[in-house]
Amino acid sequence: MGRSTRRRPTGARRATFAAVALMMGGGGLVAANVYASATEDGGAEQARTLSSPAGTIDCPDVGSKLTAVPDGAKEDVAKELALLDQQIADAYQRLQESAQAVQQDAGFADSAIMNPLKDKRTATIERIAIAIERVGDRPQGLESLAPCTLRAADSGNGDQGDAGQNEGGDNQAGEDQGDQQPDNGGQTGDGGQAPNGGQAGNGPVAADFVDIKAVQPNVPSPAVQKGASRGTFATSCGVNENGLFNSDNVIVAPGVSNGAHHFHDYVGNQANNAFASDEDLAGAETTCVDQGDRSSYFWPVLRLQNGTQEQDAGSPGGGIEGNAGEIVTPKAVTMTFVGNPQGKVTEMPRLLRIITGDAKAFVNGTANANASWSCTGFEDRQLKDKYPLCPQGSDVVRTFKFQSCWDGQNIDSANHRTHVAFAAADGSCSNGFQAIPQLVQRIVYDVDAPSLQDGGKTTPLFAVDSFPEQLHKPVTDHGDFINVFDEDLMGQMVDCINEGRECGAGADEGGDPGQEEPTEEPTQAPTTPPAGDDKPEPGDGGNEQTDPPANEDPATEAPVTEDPATEAPSNDDAGDDPGADDPANDDKPTVSSTVAPKSSGTPSAAAGDDQAQGGSGDDENAGGAAAQTQPAGDDTEDSLGTKPQAVGGNLAETGTTLWPAAAGAVLLMGGLLVLIRARRSTR
Repeated sequence: MGRSTRRRPTGARRATFAAVALMMGGGGLVAANVYASATEDGGAEQARTLSSPAGTIDCPDVGSKLTAVPDGAKEDVAKELALLDQQIADAYQRLQESAQAVQQDAGFADSAIMNPLKDKRTATIERIAIAIERVGDRPQGLESLAPCTLRAADSGNGDQGDAGQNEGGDNQAGEDQGDQQPDNGGQTGDGGQAPNGGQAGNGPVAADFVDIKAVQPNVPSPAVQKGASRGTFATSCGVNENGLFNSDNVIVAPGVSNGAHHFHDYVGNQANNAFASDEDLAGAETTCVDQGDRSSYFWPVLRLQNGTQEQDAGSPGGGIEGNAGEIVTPKAVTMTFVGNPQGKVTEMPRLLRIITGDAKAFVNGTANANASWSCTGFEDRQLKDKYPLCPQGSDVVRTFKFQSCWDGQNIDSANHRTHVAFAAADGSCSNGFQAIPQLVQRIVYDVDAPSLQDGGKTTPLFAVDSFPEQLHKPVTDHGDFINVFDEDLMGQMVDCINEGRECGAGADEGGDPGQEEPTEEPTQAPTTPPAGDDKPEPGDGGNEQTDPPANEDPATEAPVTEDPATEAPSNDDAGDDPGADDPANDDKPTVSSTVAPKSSGTPSAAAGDDQAQGGSGDDENAGGAAAQTQPAGDDTEDSLGTKPQAVGGNLAETGTTLWPAAAGAVLLMGGLLVLIRARRSTR
């Protein structure tokens, strides 16, 4: 047996091998970490783009073009308009579910989403034209409204977005909503916020907020002329402490469940849902102190993006459509009817419908926008397109000043706008309209300024409910009113206002609370400059959106309730989802919108019943004047809300990212030291 002649490695040689191994291992760790960091940065940017709420589907607003619809066609037209909204919502959901495919194949969106949407809209618009033609003249030019555009993340125009508007816009798309949301209604697993803003991932973002103290006073004081009607009439109807919510739209989409695609607070009339007839409303119970006021007052709910799962988390109009978080019960709601600075007012007709603001203003532009956001103590500074960051001790305030000129004939109009208008700055009503009492709603919320630096994790963001594709922008805020005052009480109101008196339930409850200016700063400085004095711009004809007169804030306030009822009923009226593969299959309602058969109304729901879903009359389809003026804005990524809400990078996060590189460096240095010592020992 031969003898092995291999030399065993000496100690120094072993040390050298070990040193080289350490250095190679350490260098490998450093290199891998550098590569991973670079890849992670790129991946984060890509993920942010995929989840960016600014990529959107922008469709012309068909409802705003229909300024005249014969009575015999109104019901059919309203349901077809609601179907158009649903088609856009469905297409938007498919867009988000197919984000990766869209990014990989530029033609995928057109072939799988946009072209089928166009086909569905073409069929629906044709049915609208046929319904009108049966009882009147066929409307011209509607077919040109069928195509929609896919607005990329970098092609918008700020909070109000010019929407890439080729022909106006029905809807605009947010992100991470619909079926792509988690089962908990769009909430992240730890109850925090989605990376691109909000609990459901479709807004709000930090750029939607501004420090109220950075805003200059912008509320004018109109001159009051001799003969003006200077009185006020207050009505007190609570703060929706009984929790009456729904996502219906009885003004714009009667007979269509979930016609609003977002939830509303309701005070006053307790029978308001999508199926309520005029008789139902007239015979309903009311939460108003004066039982002669059965009017319906409603507005989108405000939610805290704090991870709470409301009862509507899995329902259409709620979490399924990007409206997630804790519904906040108002601290106070005051409703005051005021006079005209130029002359006397006349009685409102019974069942008059008024919508103020535009639920689609993010796409439609600001012609009909009438949102007003402020803080107690700062109400001489009003914001249209930003939420306010209020100092400690100051509350958030939403104010709606409704149109106060009426055409003298109609209680509604085809686009739900042209029968009423705002008065001119001097209080005059144009086009033969006559002055009516102006409803001023003031809604106060005890919510803290959110912590923008961490995306609302410390102190949650807040936002109004909206169409999912409207991204919860503050400019989309709106209010709705149906007049169901007893005629005698309406007469008393007009006499009180014209005679310069203060009347009504709650008229003696004191002045506007919190007008002493708080001294403490908000918890987080704003990231954008103030919006400035951005007011509604004129529309066309009777829909002229002139600046509403700046009346004094209502002097009444509903009592604070300690036990808010925030649970919203789930929507039980579900239908079949139209097949995405069959563009023409648009006659069936989807799970998010159910159309009822024609009827004059159904019995009103009891106040405590599960059907306590006050219908919604917001302006989803009421796009307003045909000529939508374009909002001012910049084309920056920040204004679109596509930037992350907060920049990550605290010490813990940095450590978890860099520890492999640090370990590699230690190994590398250790190997180098071993090598040096080994070389020395061989000398």
